[in-house]
Amino acid sequence: MLPLKEKDKPIVQKLLSSGCCPRCVLRFCCVSVQAAYRKPPQDTLKELQAFISNTENGKSQEPAAESTEENSKSHDAAVSEPPEGPPNKKAKLEPVGTGAPSEEDCCAAAEDKLKDEESSVCVACLGILQELCDPTQAVKIAERVKAGEYEFDTLVLSVSLPAQLCVREHSCWLHMKKELREKSMAVDKDDVIQVKEAFKWIMQGQVAKELGGVAVVTRSLFEVSVEFTHPETDADCHFLATTCSDCFKPTKNKQSVFTRMAVVKALEKISDTVFLKHYACPPARPTSSCIPQDVQCLHMSIFIAGRYNKFSRALPQTPWVIDGERRMESSVEELIAAPVLSSFRSDGFNFSSSGREDVDVRTLGNGRPFAMELLNPHRSRLSKAEMKQLQETINKSSDKIRVRDLQIVSREAMSRMKEGEEDKTKSYTALVWTQKPIQREDIAFIDDIKDLTLDQKTPLRVLHRRALAVRQRVVHRMNTRFLDSHHFHLELKTQAGTYIKEFIHGDFGRTKPNMSVLLKTDTDILELDVESVDVDWPPSIPE
Repeated sequence: MLPLKEKDKPIVQKLLSSGCCPRCVLRFCCVSVQAAYRKPPQDTLKELQAFISNTENGKSQEPAAESTEENSKSHDAAVSEPPEGPPNKKAKLEPVGTGAPSEEDCCAAAEDKLKDEESSVCVACLGILQELCDPTQAVKIAERVKAGEYEFDTLVLSVSLPAQLCVREHSCWLHMKKELREKSMAVDKDDVIQVKEAFKWIMQGQVAKELGGVAVVTRSLFEVSVEFTHPETDADCHFLATTCSDCFKPTKNKQSVFTRMAVVKALEKISDTVFLKHYACPPARPTSSCIPQDVQCLHMSIFIAGRYNKFSRALPQTPWVIDGERRMESSVEELIAAPVLSSFRSDGFNFSSSGREDVDVRTLGNGRPFAMELLNPHRSRLSKAEMKQLQETINKSSDKIRVRDLQIVSREAMSRMKEGEEDKTKSYTALVWTQKPIQREDIAFIDDIKDLTLDQKTPLRVLHRRALAVRQRVVHRMNTRFLDSHHFHLELKTQAGTYIKEFIHGDFGRTKPNMSVLLKTDTDILELDVESVDVDWPPSIPE
């Protein structure tokens, strides 16, 4: 039995006569019982017809052949105001002896009418809640999911509908609103069940069954998206562009200005009078149903973190391309990414790290923290043994890099790598050249310098990608190791973000003070190594 009340009768009649399918009738009657939508639509239509003709629960009306005056009056009352909806089965019954069809003929005619109704495309949902959510569609969705060979425990089913459905729904609402006013009934438009919600209620169980019982939930890392288009009614939205022009603004990423959000915004602004001047109420019946597009599967990103060492002075962190020409054959990013993408069968990635070293700078010690966002991974988890094997695969693939502490992390944990980056410290070793000959005692004073504050104007070498500014950075401590009369090793611990090369050679005076000023001779840097990046992330994994 459908959860409808007596007050719903005129609405059911009006919607059925307007060309709404049985499930859309339930939607506009604000029926929120999911099981009601899962019934076969032909069964729902029979129940609706029985409901409006008072045959529900056996309350049939006798044929108008009674001899009593009271029954004659009742019959006259029943036929004097025919309903607006589909032909009433009892109203078709004529008094015996007038040449009227038999009751069997009436039932046959009703069945023919029922078939006509079933073959008609709904004016409100454009067929989406009719044949487009039957078991055949569930099989197609499940086959597409299986073909993707994704690894998932649950899935969420999402639906993308053509924007003109909003216009048609608004038209049906106004058509119903008139009836509500006449009957002094109040219904909030927000209580009407949305097409996509009804579609999900119908399809979720069917898709779950086809996938072997996997849970279809409201939130999941794995999304299966079903999109519908309806070219026949694309022009339904066009009148809104003139009546609410400020709602429709061209965007680079959208093929049409008539996005669902823009149409909804316009319908909220337009008055009922203006709407009815430009659009039919109820909407015209379409000749075809919506067209289902390819089912899209998307797994939410997963995140891999670790630390890397770089042992080459001819390896950039990321692909080095200048003026469209590649300068180096590989990069840290690519050497790590290739095995990871293969293991997780991911469509792509985004690479980030705690700072970056220049192409000619090595990263030693415990390495530099890095993270990768894996886009649409078909595999979402690896065991500890598999992750360890992946790490070994990366390390064996090249002698230029090495990774450690490789692990899956959460999106939230990613932020820890960047948190307070300028408050962190980094340690370096630099090979310094001096123009003037030096003795060991000439550089000894440097070891006593603590927390030296630098004013660093944006270096010339990065000015093309960083804004011109003067940044204050702190060199916390320094230690020197004398090599010969023109060379010494300088160990530094600095605030993250300090430009070490510029501190040593001065960058034409753009960094003050600098090593040239301190030693009162021109100095330059010949080699630089990152010894440690003092970020306590990701957690270390015992070898």
